[in-house]
Amino acid sequence: MEPLSFQEYISSLDPATLPRILRICSGVYFQGSVYEVSGNECCLSTGDLLKVMAVTLQKVICEDTATGQTTELPLTFKGEQGCPVSARTQWVPSCQVRPLQPMGVQPYCPTGLFQPTPALGPCPTVRRPFLESSRQECLMLHQVLEQWNGQPQPLLCPTISPHALLLHPVYEVHAVMHLRRDVVKIPSTLEVDVEDVTEEAQHVHFARPLLLSEVLGMEEALPVQAEILEGPAGPAIFKSAWVPRLQRGQWLQLHGRSHTWRVLASAPGSGRHFLLSSAYQGRFRRRPRQFSGVQELAASLRPGRQLHVVVTQDCEGQGDDVPPLGVGDRLEARGVQGNGPGTRLLCYRHDEEEEGEELLLPLDLGGGFVEEVCDSKKYRLEELLERQPLPCEVRVVAPDPGLDRDALGTLPALRLEARLDQPFLVGSFCEEPDEGFEIPPRWLDFSVLLSEGPVHPPAPCNRHSRVEELTEAFYYQLLAQLPGGLAPPPPRPPKPAQAGTGLAGSHPSASRPPVPNTPLASARLAPPLPPLPALPRPSTPSQYGQRRPSRDAGEAPSASQAPAPPQGMNSADNDYETVDDNMQKTISKMQTIFPF
Repeated sequence: MEPLSFQEYISSLDPATLPRILRICSGVYFQGSVYEVSGNECCLSTGDLLKVMAVTLQKVICEDTATGQTTELPLTFKGEQGCPVSARTQWVPSCQVRPLQPMGVQPYCPTGLFQPTPALGPCPTVRRPFLESSRQECLMLHQVLEQWNGQPQPLLCPTISPHALLLHPVYEVHAVMHLRRDVVKIPSTLEVDVEDVTEEAQHVHFARPLLLSEVLGMEEALPVQAEILEGPAGPAIFKSAWVPRLQRGQWLQLHGRSHTWRVLASAPGSGRHFLLSSAYQGRFRRRPRQFSGVQELAASLRPGRQLHVVVTQDCEGQGDDVPPLGVGDRLEARGVQGNGPGTRLLCYRHDEEEEGEELLLPLDLGGGFVEEVCDSKKYRLEELLERQPLPCEVRVVAPDPGLDRDALGTLPALRLEARLDQPFLVGSFCEEPDEGFEIPPRWLDFSVLLSEGPVHPPAPCNRHSRVEELTEAFYYQLLAQLPGGLAPPPPRPPKPAQAGTGLAGSHPSASRPPVPNTPLASARLAPPLPPLPALPRPSTPSQYGQRRPSRDAGEAPSASQAPAPPQGMNSADNDYETVDDNMQKTISKMQTIFPF
């Protein structure tokens, strides 16, 4: 067939013949960087194929043949309710032809009805005898569109205009294109020429890309080979060697869905984070947990479980209510009592020589504690999670024998944080079908194109997916997405100010003047300053513990101002240097600059 404009073809298309395949004969390109406007396709290239699946009427454009003005009619147009305000007013025909009607009778105007025009004269207008004699031929808007033959016919509708009208329906075409994931929506008014090639293009297959997350739900289509159309977007989540190979053009063998679950783990102090598979064959041993205060101790309690700890750092008491704790004290944490600032942790202190006692420790109490563990059994990952609630700290005592190099075996400690039941997809590269890996489509999603035909590959070995090291950015992103947040515990309340705290570093037998009561005195002490240059030894010895009277800068000391050494003491016996006022001022300035 000869090429037609897209509007002409769609207007004359019989919906009963769908689907139809069209070839673009003259493409169109929207002058911009977008390919869609309001969800509709606006750029088509010459030679593209379209498979028209459905056609939907969007609106009708009404054109006045006399004035050239256009009006958009809604699909529910019924006359007075949908036409412009000017059309609702009484009109007078522009031609010098009077309607044949009795005197005093207003012309009849059927609301929202269309009629074919009679033979077109110099000015086709509505005339009363034509309306009265042809009322049975008046059609509603939807009836006119049902009788549409592809060519606009002159019609009369006195509700809109006294002149002949041309109706132009506008359709929305739903089509399928090659390598397009979604159905393409194209307006019929797009200025392209098309040609119907349905008969000669019956063998054409319109390939539809799929996301890996969509393939995960198509278990009946697996196993299958797939070509990567677009690699994963965003930063990497695994530090494995197979992740950078997921590039455009790479062919994958998708075997099926993995039935393993995962455990999120991290190595304290090393900044490394891992994802352990339930297929991991290593052995674990429980490791005592360490707590740096009563607040952390209370946060680690579980309902119905008691926690036995040993004090590893001396802790001063708080009056008569809170006795001091010493290194080696064995405590049994039983539960939390009270609410608000008066919350206390109920503990029982065991004493081998005397009877134990119950203690109520405030949450702001410091100190150090270590969990008392008497379990030396080696556990598999599944057995450990059945006996120990997460999070918990363990140590790998027997690496996985199936791994060439188990990264967990060299770590002194491992913190198991949460169990994850995310679905994984087993895959391998077509050039290496035996070396498999497991992809989490919800975290690592990309576009693929499935091949045609059944595939029966052998099952790959997935031992390298038993331990996946995570990037630091994805680890914290994963923590935020987990239910419950797994956020770190709230910060410890500030410790109560201890009386008698002064500046450190003074000689034990030296008497220093009292520190003035300033905000700096109650603040945390600054880190040690760099060593100051040695001061010149004064020519006149000074008495230990006695300061020289202050003098102005640059004033030379006199012999009368120098204190005499005590009787019986030689100046060589006094090894102490005197800090003059200038140095005291320098120290005060440094403390002001670094208010720690």
